[in-house]
Amino acid sequence: MSDAPKINPGDIVGWPILKLSYPTDPAKLAALLPPGITPGAESKVHLSVYCVPVPDEPEFGVLTTVDADYRGDAGQYAIAYGIDQESAIFISRDMNGQPKHPCEIHYYRIGDTVRARCTHQGYTFIEFSGQVKDELPNPPQYDENEWWVKVSRAVGGAEKAYDFPPHVVRVKSTYQTTHQQRVEGQLRLLESPWDPIAEHLPLRGEVHARLWTAAFLGREITLEGALDPEAFWPHSDTIGGSRWPGTQGGPKRG
Repeated sequence: MSDAPKINPGDIVGWPILKLSYPTDPAKLAALLPPGITPGAESKVHLSVYCVPVPDEPEFGVLTTVDADYRGDAGQYAIAYGIDQESAIFISRDMNGQPKHPCEIHYYRIGDTVRARCTHQGYTFIEFSGQVKDELPNPPQYDENEWWVKVSRAVGGAEKAYDFPPHVVRVKSTYQTTHQQRVEGQLRLLESPWDPIAEHLPLRGEVHARLWTAAFLGREITLEGALDPEAFWPHSDTIGGSRWPGTQGGPKRG
């Protein structure tokens, strides 16, 4: 018997997350990581397109992470959280270093058809279209580390100066997968000056897609060690609230 979740008609609670992963260019992935955070065992990109209640209304979003380790612990380094709720962007970034920015998300399932499209500042940078195929087995309960960076450059913009130097933030989450389905489809990464995923994390192999539903069992957000502030300086200029590299003095800066 299927363990597919049952929800009330029209209820956003219980929507599955569209999980996409693919291999990318190892050198390009490594270039996005600040010194002190190192590439993981596999050069994979992970995209999660979702609709969840935050706190009591729907938030559509897309999360972009890459395999990365910190002090020997495996995890994923967060490049960007594109969301459609402006109220959650600045508090999350300022308090915890979560790299959020505004984004328009279209994500839905009709029958066995799944579609997603992510747009920022008029540029669509991710498109996916696929068909649900078969159910996948549920793995055991597991923990997952996600790495953010909390940092504040000095007021006035002095060169290589900080009001709060860069520190790694560990987000340790515990999940129990309750239902997942394999999806076959096409992922398109499109050129965008605001979300340059096609340039910095290009497709270099097969895309794996699934619809994932899980029980969220716990989350701990902790301030970890400091990163070398001088070595981090090139990574301090980013696009909007993301960790995509910006251009010093250029139009991409947020």
